[in-house]
Amino acid sequence: MAISLYQASVPAFIRALNNLAAIIEKGAAHAQARKIDDAVLLSSRLYPDMFPLVRQVQIATDTARSGAGRLASAEFPAYEDKEATFQELAVRIRNTVAYLESLRPAQIDGGEDKTISWQTRSSTKSMQALPYLMNHLLPNIHFHVTTAYGILRHNGVEIGKKDFLGP
Repeated sequence: MAISLYQASVPAFIRALNNLAAIIEKGAAHAQARKIDDAVLLSSRLYPDMFPLVRQVQIATDTARSGAGRLASAEFPAYEDKEATFQELAVRIRNTVAYLESLRPAQIDGGEDKTISWQTRSSTKSMQALPYLMNHLLPNIHFHVTTAYGILRHNGVEIGKKDFLGP
């Protein structure tokens, strides 16, 4: 049985983001129980040259939203990067999941060979849709979700592999 481009993308993005939302909720509960200001955890990093937790979540949602939109040849919403609380991050994740859920298989399937182009900070990149999904989108989303998980775990939030993998 073959897997479609839609099946390999949107459901995987939704699962990763829903698991990230659950991890963020545990981070919020941890901060509240220990009377830690959200800003302390949201600005935490695994290493000084890495982005903080808040930016990891922003990039994960941006990558999922823009990547799925490009695969579907659809407009995708842009979000301001202004989240300053766990609650605001949770809303951003929920909004991204809602956008992803609005996409239909017919918008994505069959487009494996179409060229996807996007702008990075320094250049314009292009590749076929299937390698774009497999070699760019999925690794990037999982990297940023994993890093967000690692930051919270490093800061004492009681989360484990089951939280990362989800139900």
